[in-house]
Amino acid sequence: MKNATIINYNNTFEKFASKVSRITGSTVAFCCAFLVIIAWAVTGPFFNFSQTWQLIINTGTTIVTFLMVFIIQKAQNKDSLAIQLKLNELVASHKYASNRLVDIEDMTEEEMRVIQKYYVHLSKLTEQDESLQCSHSIEEAEELQDFKQSIRDSRKEGFEV
Repeated sequence: MKNATIINYNNTFEKFASKVSRITGSTVAFCCAFLVIIAWAVTGPFFNFSQTWQLIINTGTTIVTFLMVFIIQKAQNKDSLAIQLKLNELVASHKYASNRLVDIEDMTEEEMRVIQKYYVHLSKLTEQDESLQCSHSIEEAEELQDFKQSIRDSRKEGFEV
């Protein structure tokens, strides 16, 4: 029963965070915030630009900013997870894709840099291919490139004779 209550609170907060994030990211929300600032600025002379007048906007914006950090982060985490899962599905379903990339988000940045270097190297090898539709592992790409180079070399030798 306790776990069900926690799950219910999580789902409720998740829905709340998504909705608030969507609403606060809208044009209407921006216009409302802008109007609040204008109203605050216009009321300045009536309050003689007092410290209380300044404290109202400072306190309000601080509280809103503090809460929005957590709400936006929660919504961003959910969106990020959804994108990762969709990409994992695409990677897993493609017959030429490397399954090493399925859980890449769990790797360290250093491990990702190694994979990035692999793809830079792979890109350089595929630039030499005649077709952009070729798919290679690094080993296949190197073997294929060596094979193509040996054919080119043998053709050059044949023309020199």
